[in-house]
Amino acid sequence: MKKAFRKNWILELNILLFIVMIVAVSVGSANLSVLDSFKLVLDKIPGLKELVDVSDISTAYEIIIWKVRIPRILMAALVGGALAIVGGAFQGVFGNSLADPHILGVSSGAAVGATIAMLAGASVSFFGLGAVGAFAFIGALVTVFFVYKVARIGGQVSTVSMLLTGTAISTMLSAFISLLMTFNSNKIEKVYMWTLGSFSSANWKKVGFLAVFVLVGFILLLLYRDKLNLLMMGEEDAKSLGLDTEKTRRHIIIIASLIVAACVSVSGVIGFVGLIIPHCVRLLGGYNNRKLIPYSFYVGAVFTVICDTIARTVASPTEIPVGIITSLFGAPYFIFLIVNKKK
Repeated sequence: MKKAFRKNWILELNILLFIVMIVAVSVGSANLSVLDSFKLVLDKIPGLKELVDVSDISTAYEIIIWKVRIPRILMAALVGGALAIVGGAFQGVFGNSLADPHILGVSSGAAVGATIAMLAGASVSFFGLGAVGAFAFIGALVTVFFVYKVARIGGQVSTVSMLLTGTAISTMLSAFISLLMTFNSNKIEKVYMWTLGSFSSANWKKVGFLAVFVLVGFILLLLYRDKLNLLMMGEEDAKSLGLDTEKTRRHIIIIASLIVAACVSVSGVIGFVGLIIPHCVRLLGGYNNRKLIPYSFYVGAVFTVICDTIARTVASPTEIPVGIITSLFGAPYFIFLIVNKKK
């Protein structure tokens, strides 16, 4: 397992995430001091509202913070944390440090669903999601289960077959999206912007929908943390210790895929978070999933909230897709990791 985590960083990571979120709430086209933002947050917490006086803060600021910024920041934190833990889980399951949350074609399946919804002008809703989000969620799930079905040979699913099938299906779906965009050139920009990721459509219903999947998925992955540790030791070693590797992989893949499908359905495709955050966390001290999973969640949440804050403020009033910001940070860092590993 290499070196172990020498200290419990949960308290520090909680404090860091809270500070980053409060600062993010204060930043935007309507500037508000960090202190006033903190007061408005405390004012909504039962038992603490008596400690602050918000009478001198404009009601407009309160509306902006609670209707727009806080739902968006919570969504960014949930998506970032979720993608990070899924990335760590996939890297352990597949024994591949390059595995990420979209390795099984989840993002491509979601993109196909979203594209069809946009081009067809669908107006259905699903658990609080609009048509685009609902179609994206369904498309992601259908793709993952199709990949799993195709990769299953003789009742078994090997890591290699899953990776190859996921890559092939993802490439095919990307080509299908390009074909749809070719025949609907007037809507290319809308589809393209969705594939770059954004939290601009955040609202409390979407946050609630996402929170259910992320919370349940997080707990389930924690329950599998020891089995995931055994998987990382290698197939033969894990089996010799009594682990049903096939069943364990299947369960973790299903849990992780549901989490990713929920994330992609509300935010679009956001790259590199699930790829680099687990690597960053391992630099803190090791590979033990007892701490790797929760640490990855907090670090992923902090990273994504920061990236989203930059995305919505650096070119204000224009908003940059958050996927571009995560890639600008993520790609150079990942190249650094590869070069450092070679040395």
